Amino acid sequence: MEMQIEAFKKEGCEKVYTEKVSGFEKRPELERALDDLRTGDTLYVWALDRIGRSLLDVIGNIKKIHDKGANLYAIVQKIDTGTATGKMLVPIFSMLAELEIDLKRERAMAGIRSAREHGRVIGRKPGLSDDAKKKAKTASKMYLAKEPEYSVREICAIIGISIKTLYKYLDYEGVRLRGGLDSLAN
Repeated sequence: MEMQIEAFKKEGCEKVYTEKVSGFEKRPELERALDDLRTGDTLYVWALDRIGRSLLDVIGNIKKIHDKGANLYAIVQKIDTGTATGKMLVPIFSMLAELEIDLKRERAMAGIRSAREHGRVIGRKPGLSDDAKKKAKTASKMYLAKEPEYSVREICAIIGISIKTLYKYLDYEGVRLRGGLDSLAN
């Protein structure tokens, strides 16, 4: 991120918007940047993939930028949508960025399959963290308490966990559910 911010400063950008979340979720800072654009502005991005995860996203966002009378400049690819050449290069580089994302995903999945075939465990270590173990113990005590008797929803609210997590914790503690499957309404 520091390298990108430094590049924006070198370009003379007045405002820098940075996302704190993955590009696959809502992107409030990108939306804010697009909303803040005025006629004659240029929105600088590190690379085209920063304004969309697919060709359609990129083109849609570039259309929003142009509709406001502004342009886009991608620093890495040196693409300026204010020029005819820049407009022509956008779909090409967007498709390449989308292809790169797909290839990374495919390589990651192939690596996971290979690791599993060789007996390596992938993912989170089995079991609970120390904090989760404490919550599991508390949850089981509350669930088994006769006075006061807590409902499933009350236990979840007090501990700050979901119902699914509560049942996982109870299973971890070896607690039998009341009357078979516990009613979610109680």
